[in-house]
Amino acid sequence: MKILVLGSGGREHALVWNMSMRGQHELFIAPGNPGTAALGTNVNLGVNDFEGIGAFCKEKGIEMVVAGPEEPLVKGIWDFFKADSVLKDLLFIGPSQRGAQLEGSKAFAKAFMERHHIPTAAYKEFTAANFEEGKEYIGAHTLPVVLKADGLAAGKGVVICQTNEEAVAEFEAMIQESKFGEASRKVVVEEFLSGIEMSVFLVTDGKEYVLLPQAKDYKRIGEKDSGLNTGGMGAVSPVLFADAAFMQKVTDRIIRPTVNGLHKEGIAYTGFVFIGLIKVGDDPFVIEYNCRMGDPETEVVMPRLKTDLATICKAAAENKLSEITVEEDPRTAVTIMAVSGGYPGDYEKGYKITGLDQRMGDSILFHAGTKEQEGQVITNGGRVLCVTSFGDTVKAAVDQSKALLKNIHFDDMYYRRDIGYEFFNEVRPT
Repeated sequence: MKILVLGSGGREHALVWNMSMRGQHELFIAPGNPGTAALGTNVNLGVNDFEGIGAFCKEKGIEMVVAGPEEPLVKGIWDFFKADSVLKDLLFIGPSQRGAQLEGSKAFAKAFMERHHIPTAAYKEFTAANFEEGKEYIGAHTLPVVLKADGLAAGKGVVICQTNEEAVAEFEAMIQESKFGEASRKVVVEEFLSGIEMSVFLVTDGKEYVLLPQAKDYKRIGEKDSGLNTGGMGAVSPVLFADAAFMQKVTDRIIRPTVNGLHKEGIAYTGFVFIGLIKVGDDPFVIEYNCRMGDPETEVVMPRLKTDLATICKAAAENKLSEITVEEDPRTAVTIMAVSGGYPGDYEKGYKITGLDQRMGDSILFHAGTKEQEGQVITNGGRVLCVTSFGDTVKAAVDQSKALLKNIHFDDMYYRRDIGYEFFNEVRPT
């Protein structure tokens, strides 16, 4: 197949890696990065350039488009394609603009879960219109309390407050001072759930679905989950606490009601559903939905997925998911993300990266925030690259990734050395 993947990060590199390793496809990536350039053809188009993307698909005879990031989906690229007399016949992996509201609007997602009796934290939503009511509600809320900007805020729109005074101040900053811009014109206030988190991924046609390998990511910049939140410092797959009994609860209480809800409400949805979960006691609750794959979770999920992702996506677009069997690598995979010094705050770009040509063995290097300049790969983002390794245990996979990262260098490079730390002494059940 001729496939166009939209995006330029580690997630898109991992998607393309799977399709190039598991299948026989002609791959294009817009705009891509130096890592994807080794697996396909990078195309100088932005992910929100709908007209340019559409024209490229027509010119090259693209058969399937796979949307990597959320922004073009929330902005309606699926709807753009379906409104075009030629593009409407392409296989498009990504939901409609309405379906993408599962990620694009926290309030939409919470109301969806409420309608379909999907377990999640109790909540209320507020805008400038009921601002004073919101202040009173937050001022009396049990602690900690979670405030979420309703819209997309580049992963920065969630604040966990330890005091009522802090929560009211954050609420005022979001609503009155537009702390997160348009994203915080509406704020969702949630109860705080205490537990351990994980991510579940599926591909659906809006009626049927198949599960991909599960993962757990690590958001904090510092070791032992300390410091500021980031876009993700690493991930492990599979998740050791997610045994068959727990995953059955996830399926019965969350996955099936989610997919059935999409179908019941007539929401056009062909693509990925990323369900961020928290295990409270022995029960799963939904923290959030995303309408695409996670990053850096994709960098452990795609290597463990032994089935060609493009085949799965094609089956979803053609309503043939019942014919698909997903095969997983039984080994543990761990990815460790190397970031620029200062991230997730201010950081410099343009540093030369060395060590990218070392032999990887049973490990894979994924580019995230890199670009090529005058024949040299340089840093071009906060999260720069990651190394994914396999092992019989989490600790073994971590050690392998760290061994390779020791030989990669750029100025102010930093990575966590304890990804998966809570599982270092655990062995997967047989």
